[in-house]
Parts: sequence; structure tokens; C-alpha cells
Amino acid sequence: MSAKSSPLTGLEYLAILGIILTWGINNAAAKVATHYLPPMLMGGLRFTAALAFLFPFIKPPFPAPRTLLAIVLLTGPIHFGIIYIAFSMADALSPLVVASQLWIPFTALFAWRVLGEDMPRAAVAGLVIAFLGVGWMSLDPHGAGDFPAVLLVTLASACWAMATVLVRKTPGIKPLKLQGLTAVVAAPALLCLSALFETNQVAKIEAAPPIAWLCVLFAGVVSTIGASALLFWLVQRREAGRVTPYFLLTPLVSCTIGVLFLGDRLSPQLLVGGGATMVGVALVALTEKRAKALESAAKTV
Repeated sequence: MSAKSSPLTGLEYLAILGIILTWGINNAAAKVATHYLPPMLMGGLRFTAALAFLFPFIKPPFPAPRTLLAIVLLTGPIHFGIIYIAFSMADALSPLVVASQLWIPFTALFAWRVLGEDMPRAAVAGLVIAFLGVGWMSLDPHGAGDFPAVLLVTLASACWAMATVLVRKTPGIKPLKLQGLTAVVAAPALLCLSALFETNQVAKIEAAPPIAWLCVLFAGVVSTIGASALLFWLVQRREAGRVTPYFLLTPLVSCTIGVLFLGDRLSPQLLVGGGATMVGVALVALTEKRAKALESAAKTV
């Protein structure tokens, strides 16, 4: 039995748990921060905080400039600009968190179209179930007002998925280096967009309570750097398909925080739609994991 196929160790399970908790809390932190700060300003401050720690990792060599620019724009100002606007628009956190998981089926779809990867029938079924689940969840009368925000999160998920596919086409980029390059572009871009399109930034900065600044720092340092470092450590030791299905538990953390502390209301329609979405996403993720396992086994024969 190879090291990568052996059972996960206790330390690796702790790392997975740390990532799940960090990402789950970060969703709630983003919702809180965008309540007090304009969304593009929030994004610019997040990446400014991250850049302070990531700057030492930005060293040559660099990938092809056009591909690199596409990746950092999609994962930086485009994805986070859209998703923070969505968070600032919505009343509830839970539907947005569930919809954000659509990046997994979007990635499978784009990898099929762009990279020529297989799209098994189970993955197609999962993709359809996931999108129907989001649609059903968004029609909940109690959360219909959040439908535009859910659409924006879906768009942001598609941007993130396309960037993921481009990263697959550009092997050898270390995550912290890529995060640093993203921050170099995203911080000034989002701050400039905030200056152009948002108002009363100074007044809102002065009025923002300490919890808002803690949320900005959590997003910029703990989530962007800490969770990425743990993820990089894991995928160096294990195939990505061995660990990524566990991250489907992230929405459970975010939704629990939303219900307990942010006033989210879980109606039957939201629960059914959200549950269907997560089933569909899990089906795509687990199908991809099985496909990679079969491919790996075939290579060893």
C-alpha cells in the first residue's frame, strides 16, 4: 500500500477539520463584514491584509502572462467582487453558502469542455440535481428576495470553477505564490472599484465596529493563508480526490452559524432545495474521485 493510498492519519483529519471550520466561519465573517463595509472595499482590504503576509512568496518563475492574468482576475477581483456584492445584498447567509458549492459541478463541466475530461452520467445527473436544488431553494417565499444574490453567487462560482480549470492547465504554481499574485492584482483593483462605484467609505470605516475588522483579518489571514497552507500540505501528501469530498461539510458550519447567530430561517423548501443541491454536488465530487482512483489504478497495472 502506497503512502498516498494508506488511511488518513489523525493529523490529516485535524487539518481537514481546520479547513472546514475556517471556510465555514469565513462565509459568516464575509456576511458580517459586508454588513458594515461596502463589498468592494471589504474585498480590497481583505487582499491588502493577505498581501502583507504573502509578498515573500511572489518570486519568479511565473507562468505564461495571459493565463496567469486570467487566473488571478477570476479568483481575485471578479470572484470576490461579485460574491461580496451578493453577501451585502442578501438577508440570509445559508442559501448563498449552498449556492457557492456549485463551483464543483461547474468545474466538472468546464473541465469536460476545455480539457476534454470525461463527464460520466453520474456526474451529469449530479450537476442537474445541484442546479435544480438551487432553483427550488431560491423559490422559497421567505427567501425570494435573495434570489438576485443567489444568481450572483452562482456566477461567482462559475468564475472560480473556470480559474480552477486554468490552474489544472498550468501545473507547478504553488498555492501561496498564486495567492500572493492574486492579492497583488485584487487589492488595488477592488480598492479602485470601490473608489469609483461605492460611497461614504470613510464614514463607514470610522463607524465599523471591531467585529467587522476581525472579520476582515480572518478572511485575509486565517482563510486566505492558513487554510491554503493546510490544503497545500494535504494535497502534497494525498491525492486531491482523497480529501476534497470532506469539504462538502463546509456549508453545514456556515448554515449553523447563520441560524444560531445571524437570524437565518430554515424553511422546508430551503432545506429540501439545499439538501438536493448538496446531494448533487457530492455526486459530482465522488464521481470525480472514483474516476481518478480508476485512472491511478490503471497506471499501476
